[in-house]
Amino acid sequence: MARFAGKVVLISGGARGQGAAEARLLVAEGGRVVIGDVLEAQGRALAAELGAAARFVRQDVTRLEDWAAAVEAAESMGGLHGMVNNAGIYVPKPLMQTDAELFERHMRVNQLGCFLGMQAVVPAMERAGGGSIVNISSTAGLRGSPGALAYCATKWALRGMTKAAAVDLAPRGIRVNSVHPGPIDTDMVKVWTNEQRAVRLSQIPIGRIGEAEDVARVVLFLLSEESAYMTGAELSVDGGASL
Repeated sequence: MARFAGKVVLISGGARGQGAAEARLLVAEGGRVVIGDVLEAQGRALAAELGAAARFVRQDVTRLEDWAAAVEAAESMGGLHGMVNNAGIYVPKPLMQTDAELFERHMRVNQLGCFLGMQAVVPAMERAGGGSIVNISSTAGLRGSPGALAYCATKWALRGMTKAAAVDLAPRGIRVNSVHPGPIDTDMVKVWTNEQRAVRLSQIPIGRIGEAEDVARVVLFLLSEESAYMTGAELSVDGGASL
């Protein structure tokens, strides 16, 4: 029997990259997915590719009404059993080049969006008998990250939010864990120059940049009953870069 048969998972920022990889693996494992994203064309194309097991909703994670619509879509598919807070932005600037607008933009998408998402899914997960929330942080949330102050700040915040929510939600049958990807070969890192990419690669003991599927497999583990005794944990998926 497939691991996720009868299970519905909501993935924010699910139209491409890590979110899309998670959606594909979930459907392959018998699950159903709600793909939330502001990238409508890519999100609808992915939902069409995955067929009846997937539904796309346009979702700006900073808007309460968009979270409500995404949760409603999940419940119409059979309940809500898992959620991945995957949506995020990465506009790297060092401290002295980061203005208040850029800092607040990161906070709204990466941090506020995660907060709103966790609040939004709890009642539906309780109705489903419990669930699992996975917050996508970063190795930038485990150590200092050069030239990306705002991004780094929000990813550190997700660590604390995850642990606090894990304590709050355990009595409700909901687990909350965080995943900390290192350099992953998605559209997000296209801002790197060839020199920056080479430097990052030189810092990875395993010797390669990660793929979206590397992260997706760990996310599925945390969504599944295989991790039933894990909450408040933080798992690095970085080829050893944070060692």
